Amino acid sequence: MKRNVIVGQSGGPTAAINSSLAGVYRTAIDRGAKKVYGMLHGIQGLLNEKYLDLSEHIKTELDVELLKRTPAAFLGSCRYKLPSFHEDIGTYERIFSILDKLDIEAFIYIGGNDSMDTIKKLSDYAVLTGHTTKFIGCPKTIDNDLTLTDHTPGFGSAAKYIGTSMKEIIRDSFCLEYPRGLVTIVEVMGRNAGWLTGSTVLSKGEDCEGPDLIYLPEITFDIQNFKERIEKLLKEKTSVVVAVSEGIRTADGRYVCELGNDINFVDAFGHKQLSGTAAYLAKFIAAELGCKTRAIELSTLQRAGSHLASRIDILEAFQVGGAAAKAADEGDSGQMVVLQRFSDDPYQSGTAVRDVHKIANDEKCVPRNWITKDGTYVTQEFITYVDPLVQGDVAPIMVSGIPRHLYTPKELYRK
Repeated sequence: MKRNVIVGQSGGPTAAINSSLAGVYRTAIDRGAKKVYGMLHGIQGLLNEKYLDLSEHIKTELDVELLKRTPAAFLGSCRYKLPSFHEDIGTYERIFSILDKLDIEAFIYIGGNDSMDTIKKLSDYAVLTGHTTKFIGCPKTIDNDLTLTDHTPGFGSAAKYIGTSMKEIIRDSFCLEYPRGLVTIVEVMGRNAGWLTGSTVLSKGEDCEGPDLIYLPEITFDIQNFKERIEKLLKEKTSVVVAVSEGIRTADGRYVCELGNDINFVDAFGHKQLSGTAAYLAKFIAAELGCKTRAIELSTLQRAGSHLASRIDILEAFQVGGAAAKAADEGDSGQMVVLQRFSDDPYQSGTAVRDVHKIANDEKCVPRNWITKDGTYVTQEFITYVDPLVQGDVAPIMVSGIPRHLYTPKELYRK
């Protein structure tokens, strides 16, 4: 690399997103980049010329290791839908004038589906105008719903946290007895893809029977059938634990969480803010069956639990960050780095690049044959797929008994 690199983070953060940032920074510097800039709050911040020189914040190898262990987006994130250049060419002229001003050779964006849409649009504009900046997507999403990649960095650590939390919830649920039984409903993130909810099966083992039922958004949710299954289970055991995706829908297309609440807020991409699925179902079961119920929403914790990060996940996140910088240096543009799986046992993987046009605005869901025929659990194929991704631990760097993180830049808080 002979010029400068700029990198940004977009969408929901993860426990591994900063490991990818560290990989981009380390590889770009090693390949000769003069400077590596970080966009503050992604492309939205860049439009306001909010960026920093990462060398002022990552000064030592210890800083690199701390960054790899720091959850959330070190640079800040955004959910900004970049208009097409046919709709708003002025926005593109502004972005590319800023890139010229900073002498940017490579633009790397760490994110999920919507972020890859940004890479697609920027790379198309660069081709149209003959601009030499290279645009590379670096995958990130706990939802694991990007196509053409075996899995996405961030998913493994979230799955590890979810599997562990579910096991602890199950242990707790048997401590007290209730006359009519206890039903615990655990809500897991996942709008249209059930990878995270399916990962609750990881709690199952010799010392834990795992969740009794698992409901993914890929399957239409029948609330009456749900009630009947719970009722039957309560005749057999004192405690029932169920995992549900936040995005499960009824036959008429409504989200279950909409049955109890009006959802008015949508983000820039038109996505409804989903919350309250477990709460609604817990109230419904309590009213119908007269048993004790609990609703648990893992919410932000499932993407922020760096103390339970998967070693495989952190290593691969660093790897794809480095691969993104390498791809740009070798002349690729309009591409996203993907992870390829070569073997389950022993687990082996590697990186490649794929056309971002075949990835952006698409969505990878759990295969139907990885879900049981009755739609209430996942199969062994799902377990075989996810199990290698949660292996190994990343020891936090502890200070006074609490994990130490790399400081968030003060610029994030300035208007």
